[in-house]
Amino acid sequence: MIPAMSVRAIRGATQVESNTPEAIAAGTKELLAEILRANELPVEDVISVLLTATPDLTAAFPAAAAREVGFESTPLLCAVEIDVPGALPRVIRAMATVETPRSASEIAHIYLGGAKALRRDIAQ
Repeated sequence: MIPAMSVRAIRGATQVESNTPEAIAAGTKELLAEILRANELPVEDVISVLLTATPDLTAAFPAAAAREVGFESTPLLCAVEIDVPGALPRVIRAMATVETPRSASEIAHIYLGGAKALRRDIAQ
């Protein structure tokens, strides 16, 4: 029997070391890979991904890095986070819409590095 599939959203974030194309690419790739790994998802089950960056990250588009690791056919969108005073700097966030047999409570939301401070309640 094939398990029933549901549409779910998976959140995640990572803090990168610097505003360089290399740091933005590495952080984006690590975040997306961990979202897939932790939720046992193939890229084909990802419907779309919204990627945001804090206003201090301007050296590269996170979506460009996502395309390099298998998301070529996945709709991707980049946006800038609200510039809230005192907010954690150099953060890339992701919200992936996926098809999965997992229930909402079984979804693993991924917060890496300094971004763990954003969601201590669910960070790994």
